[in-house]
Amino acid sequence: MISDRAHVDPSAKIGKDVTIHAFAYIDKDVEIGDGCEIMPYASVLRGTRLGANNKVYQGAVVGADPQDFRWKGARTYCITGDKVTIREHVIINRGIYEGSATRIGNKCFIMAETHIGHDCTIADKCVLGNGVKLAGDVRVDSCTVLSNAVILNEKAHVGQWCFIKGGTRISSNVPPFTIMAHNPVSYYGVNSYLMGRDNRFSEDEIDDAAKAYRHLYQTQTSTFNALKRIIADIEPGRVRDAIVDFVRDSNLKLAGVPYYESGD
Repeated sequence: MISDRAHVDPSAKIGKDVTIHAFAYIDKDVEIGDGCEIMPYASVLRGTRLGANNKVYQGAVVGADPQDFRWKGARTYCITGDKVTIREHVIINRGIYEGSATRIGNKCFIMAETHIGHDCTIADKCVLGNGVKLAGDVRVDSCTVLSNAVILNEKAHVGQWCFIKGGTRISSNVPPFTIMAHNPVSYYGVNSYLMGRDNRFSEDEIDDAAKAYRHLYQTQTSTFNALKRIIADIEPGRVRDAIVDFVRDSNLKLAGVPYYESGD
């Protein structure tokens, strides 16, 4: 159902069983997947590619022009997966370089008044609370929760299965399976509740995460030395390996941990 009071550019590609309510705005160069619903006064702008069964609520702007002086009008994109919920007054910017894209994974829930900057990548099954602000080039890995009013500064990377408490500001990299809180940000424990639900992770795997983060956050040693201790003390496994890989990929720079290029 497409209301005759909505604006739908003739060039837009609309899938099957799509509902577009009155006063919604669908721009040119837009693709909307099957089963989507676009609520009144929502805007889906050029370069946007919505997957199937998404719902965009009132006042949201998906695929907005980037808020970055480096963008010079290049053709860029905003791409979402399937079953994404975008609540009221969310703004999602496109990429800034020719062919680049902001990407939202499957089954994400983005709450009201959240802003996602250019070239961000949000993986599957993430929850972004009310008023979350993501600067450009931010990465959020799968199954992570950003509580209300969290701020991620440019190029921050948050690992999988993290929980960031409300109002926390992140300027660096948050390793997987952690809870972070306060300003300045500090380690608040392992995200054991969500990890343990429905037997997603075993008790031994959760314990491995706790052991790893005791080395990183509670022994007052450098990240370099902590990483060596994790490798020596904990048997390889998907949780331990995910932590080790993240720390290495982050060049040892982690939120809440002093950075040393070599040992103590």
